[in-house]
Amino acid sequence: MTTAFSGTLPGLDLPAGRWHGPLWLTDEPLTEPGRFRDCIAAFERTGLWPVLVPHDERFAANGEDWVDDRGRLAPATHRIDAVDVAETLSRWWDPFCCAGGTGCLRPFGASFPGLARKSQLRVDPYAEAGNTGSILVRRGTYRLGLVAVERPADVPAALGWTGMIKSTDQVAAISAVLRSWEDRFGATLVVLGFDELELAVAAPPRLQSRAVVVAAEHRAFSVRSFSGQPGNLREYAASLVHRRHWRFSWD
Repeated sequence: MTTAFSGTLPGLDLPAGRWHGPLWLTDEPLTEPGRFRDCIAAFERTGLWPVLVPHDERFAANGEDWVDDRGRLAPATHRIDAVDVAETLSRWWDPFCCAGGTGCLRPFGASFPGLARKSQLRVDPYAEAGNTGSILVRRGTYRLGLVAVERPADVPAALGWTGMIKSTDQVAAISAVLRSWEDRFGATLVVLGFDELELAVAAPPRLQSRAVVVAAEHRAFSVRSFSGQPGNLREYAASLVHRRHWRFSWD
């Protein structure tokens, strides 16, 4: 069941939209970039984290209430705390996805190298998320979504999101990894699509030696995203140095 929700949050001027299960979504694409930033600024007061939902014909094919219609996974925020992120990424490492051996994993091999060290935070993560989201709104077509969560990383688990279902059915583990990246890199969810998500990164790795371990985490998290990159992990890592926008896909 959906209900109207427009302009009812104090201090926020929201476009027309409706609840689709646990997700409130604007009826039309967002045209004012500042509204996304305003929702982030109000998060501590409203408890509603904003995400940008990109246009995708597959949403229409699965019905307007796309979270419910695709809800093969129930909301799972209560299971996030139990997830061991290092163990989970190690299990997802999958050394057999390289053609002709493990060359694409260089400088690593068949074993996951472990988690990267925490970066020094120099920029406010929410401000970075607001800036990144506003830029994306100017460049693309997105509807604005709002989800009741305690922190941005919990959005996939709160929705029972199935965008990663081709690789894993562990939506709580997806949110656990996002929590870990929030804590270590100020990486904050800004886009949630049919089978993709994007993060604004306030504290990306500043050195190649740090970035290569982060690259290993990316590869374990979404092998499909890494498969679209040329070369090995060392080469992919070079693109992560100072990079403030991470994108993952499970298409």
